[in-house]
Amino acid sequence: MPPDAKILIVDDHQDTLYALENVLAPLGYRLARATGGDEALKHVLRGQVGLLLLDVRMPGVSGLDVVRYMRRLEQTQHIPVILLTGFGLDQELTSAAFGLGVADLVLKPVDPWALRTKVRYLYDAHQRHVALQHEVRTLRALVNDHTLVPVQREADAHGPTAPAAS
Repeated sequence: MPPDAKILIVDDHQDTLYALENVLAPLGYRLARATGGDEALKHVLRGQVGLLLLDVRMPGVSGLDVVRYMRRLEQTQHIPVILLTGFGLDQELTSAAFGLGVADLVLKPVDPWALRTKVRYLYDAHQRHVALQHEVRTLRALVNDHTLVPVQREADAHGPTAPAAS
C-alpha cells in the first residue's frame, strides 16, 4: 500500500458523508467516499485504502457484511475499521463488531476531536505496520540471496582443486 493510502468514508446519507469529510479534512489525508457496502468493497479491493470509516446500517450490504468479507481476504484483513452507528450500542452489535476485529465502534453524531484522534492514530499505526511488513519482506529476500552466495564464494576461495601429492 502506498504511503498516500486513502481513508474511505462509507455512509448511505450524503449529509453524513459531507460532515465526516469536513471533520477529517484538517488531518490532510486523502479521503474517498462510498454510499453503500458494495461500493465500499470495490474501493477496498482496488487497494490503497488505509482506513475505513463505515456505517453499520445501510441498505443492501451492511457495514458488518463489509467487514466480514474483508476479514476473509489476506489483502484486506488488516485494514483498520471504525464502525459508525446512529442507533445506539447493543450487546449483539458490540460483540459482532469486536469479534470481527473492528478497531472501534463510534456513536453518531460523532465528537470531531475524538474521531480525528482515533483516525490519526489508527491510520498512522496501519501505515507503519505496512511499511514494516515491506521491510521484513525485503530483508528476507536479502537473507535468502546471501545464504546462496557464501557457498559459491567458498568454492571460489579455494580455487581449483589440485590432486593430492603422494
